[in-house]
Amino acid sequence: MLVSRPMDVPDLDQGIDPELLAQAERLGISVVGMSETRLRLHLQKVDPAGGEERARRWAEENAEAIREHNERIAQRGLISDHFRRW
Repeated sequence: MLVSRPMDVPDLDQGIDPELLAQAERLGISVVGMSETRLRLHLQKVDPAGGEERARRWAEENAEAIREHNERIAQRGLISDHFRRW
């Protein structure tokens, strides 16, 4: 079934992170025509605490994977180590 939308309603589903869209909506920022990168940069300027909070949460959510990655590098080295001349 095809659902029609009014012509004057912009399609905001451009593959932009839903959390960024929610932050923009909370701040009353129109995202029409913005790419995710442009929106992210704009939000960093107008709401730096929001970006810092997302970064903190990301680090918490991925702490185990980061720890495992760092351990693997410490044990095996980097895949590019054989290119080093020093």
